Amino acid sequence: MDTEGASSLSPQSLHQRVVSSSRIHIFGAGLNTQRPAHQAVHELSQRGWACAPIHPFDGGATVAGFPIRPSLDEGLNPEIVVLFLAPERARSVVRDLIMRLDHETFPLVWFQRGAEDPPSIEALESMGAPYVANDCLVEYTNRNDLQPKASILPQTFCLQTASDDGDGCSVWSVHSTSNANLEVPVHGLEWVGSLEELERSNHTIPRYIRSLQSEGEPLSQLAKRLAHSGVDL
Repeated sequence: MDTEGASSLSPQSLHQRVVSSSRIHIFGAGLNTQRPAHQAVHELSQRGWACAPIHPFDGGATVAGFPIRPSLDEGLNPEIVVLFLAPERARSVVRDLIMRLDHETFPLVWFQRGAEDPPSIEALESMGAPYVANDCLVEYTNRNDLQPKASILPQTFCLQTASDDGDGCSVWSVHSTSNANLEVPVHGLEWVGSLEELERSNHTIPRYIRSLQSEGEPLSQLAKRLAHSGVDL
């Protein structure tokens, strides 16, 4: 591949795969500013990629304006999955991806240094899935001066939390990655995701929100209508 690491793709194919992707899912990216995954969200987004941080304990908060998801929803098909995880946790993620996703459109799986897991790599190789190991995606994009061919920034994202008065209702809000600065919801995260995720996710809440759509109403308009109406969900 480039100058470091190992990949199942040729240097040219890897380059093309990275710049053709507009979204990067980053497992292990949470609120801890000392973690490389946290900084990766800042650096990759500055180059134009939409980032989807994934952390089981920091869901609903934001990193560089991007909402942290507690997990990857069913129905979503990432373009690039970056693993800032210990090998055993990386294995769990890869196993889940293999079980859930279409192998014909499987994402590029990027094992950050220290996340390499031989059984996972062997499984990806056996199915012909693209991967990179023993390299850093941030360093790769920096040393090759890469940017996505088509940036989709800024993104609009939606957040549903439990009501703060304990009445069993939910609060729906809409935000932009250009200026969002949110902490972990005090009263409980119920769902968070971009408009694209709202359209494609099989999570119960996005499916319910889509059921409220009027004929001909764009999802973006629906999301804002619900946020402005103050209705209990």
